[in-house]
Amino acid sequence: MEFTILFITIIFVSVFQIFIPFFAKRTVVFGVSIPYEQINNPKVMKYKKIYAIITSIMALIVLGGFFFWNQGQNVNETQLALAGMMLPFIVLLVGLALYLYFHFTISKLKKSQNWYREVKQVYYADLAIRSKDEMLAPFAHLMPIIISAGLVILTVNVYDRLPSQIPTHWGPTGQADAFSNKSWMTVLGLPIILIIMQLMFFAINLFTKKSGIKINPGNVTSSKLRQLRLRKYTSWFLFVVNILLSLLFAILHLNLIYENVINETFMMILPLGFMVITLAGTIWLAVKVGSVDSDFEGKPIMENTNNVEAMDEDKYWKGGLFYYNRNDPSVFVEKRFGIGYTLNFANPIGYLIIILPIVLICILPFFFNK
Repeated sequence: MEFTILFITIIFVSVFQIFIPFFAKRTVVFGVSIPYEQINNPKVMKYKKIYAIITSIMALIVLGGFFFWNQGQNVNETQLALAGMMLPFIVLLVGLALYLYFHFTISKLKKSQNWYREVKQVYYADLAIRSKDEMLAPFAHLMPIIISAGLVILTVNVYDRLPSQIPTHWGPTGQADAFSNKSWMTVLGLPIILIIMQLMFFAINLFTKKSGIKINPGNVTSSKLRQLRLRKYTSWFLFVVNILLSLLFAILHLNLIYENVINETFMMILPLGFMVITLAGTIWLAVKVGSVDSDFEGKPIMENTNNVEAMDEDKYWKGGLFYYNRNDPSVFVEKRFGIGYTLNFANPIGYLIIILPIVLICILPFFFNK
């Protein structure tokens, strides 16, 4: 079971990594802005294909090696877990190395040929687009806190009846394999972590909804549709992940305070089900958003007839990955490589929303044994 989970994870990471350049916006190639008239540039298309081919070969080597290594040796759980964690990172690192190489290659090509020389760059505003925004209301992400509050109330009521040793980790078979002395922090650790994550989801949705909607005047129709889809489906994806995490933590916590109340087989299948649904949701999001204003759209661009394009904002993107713009009040902006949003690192609110909860979640386990 553990091998299956890890193998599926590597397949997903590999496939997603291979197709990232083709899901990205047409006017952003390896994190570099280009005008619409250059999207079919032979060199641009060649670089995308080379990236996909090399990443595919690397993914096949990693998957084949992992499979035959597991079949040919007596591999224990620790070795399997370490390999399963390292191999996806190898695929990601190869993809990142290729991305950076082509990012700087495209940047040099763009500069040497002065692609924006005859292009008028403008900011495009659509005052009516907010009325078409179908993002979930932020309060929807607060609804799962009801589950967390119920877990806290239940735990307080049964605290005196709990055993002196509390399970804090479950192995791949669904059986507890690590215990800690009973304390309020130990028994309330999972609900507290869950509440932190739920508040983080709420804040992400709230400030994403407030973020700017950037439209490319060179292809207004597709650009609008992509932005509206990105906002709508990202908010739904986050909501589903929020609900799934809440249910997962609730089941784990019930198994903590009521020993063996959950069937071991179910405990073993539970993480796999969570992973499958999450990965399926990620694919769904990528297809819904990445099929518009990208190489997968397959429609000719009909609007770009007057050499008008969006402003070239490459100077605000460090390596095409990190956005830093003090003049942009948005906390979250669309990624240039991948599907979804990234932080505006010039806005301190983003650090409070993302970094602070992660730090708190990492620190809390150290108090479990106290």
